[in-house]
Formats: sequence, structure tokens, C-alpha cells
Amino acid sequence: MSASRTKFYLDKQNRKWLGVCSGIADYTGVDATWVRIGTVVLTLAGGFPWTLIAYWLAAWMADAKPYGLYDTPEDAKFWQGVRSNPKRSTAEVRSTFRDIDRRLADIEMHYTSRNSRLANEIDSLR
Repeated sequence: MSASRTKFYLDKQNRKWLGVCSGIADYTGVDATWVRIGTVVLTLAGGFPWTLIAYWLAAWMADAKPYGLYDTPEDAKFWQGVRSNPKRSTAEVRSTFRDIDRRLADIEMHYTSRNSRLANEIDSLR
């Protein structure tokens, strides 16, 4: 696994204040609005000093997310899945490769089977 893509980063591009909530949202795959609402509710529900302390510590200790960390939105979704459940992600990759391998075997079988027209074309090229 790529350590740079499985690490928690502050998301400065989508931040409202310091980028901690948007970083958590990027890390977990949850919408940033829900993370922000949860943070406010947790703070108001009795975690007042501790949530602010945790927020400031996360902002102080975490690095900013590198620009261009993910090539596409699908790439971002893939790495969020890897962070949430690496075994499931490897199973999905393995399944994808099996499907690609099966499709390539079907293509190879089609082209190497007894196809006299294709064989004549290949012979004419020699």
C-alpha cells in the first residue's frame, strides 16, 4: 500500500477553517458536511473543551494534503476503501484481475481458434 495515500491529511482545498473536518471526510469517505455537523453536535453535547483541543492537535500535527494526490475521483474512492478495509479492497482488486484475465483468455481463444479467414489473412501478410 502506498503510505502517502493511506495517511491522514488536512484538506486545505476544501477547508472551512483549518481543514481538519474536510481531512476526516476525505480519509473516511463521508461527506464533509456530516463531519462538520457531527463535530458541532459533539462539542455542544458536552465535549466542549476536548473536541476543540483534539481539533487543534489534529491541525497542528497533520500535514497538508499534497496537491494531486489522487488522479481521478475513482482513485480517491479506491484509496478511501483501502483505508476502511484493506482486505476487502485486495479482494476487489483480485476479482477485477480475474475478470480481466478471463476476458483476455476469451479473446485469445477467439483469435487462436479455427478461423480460416483469419488464418488466410495472416498467411497473406507473410
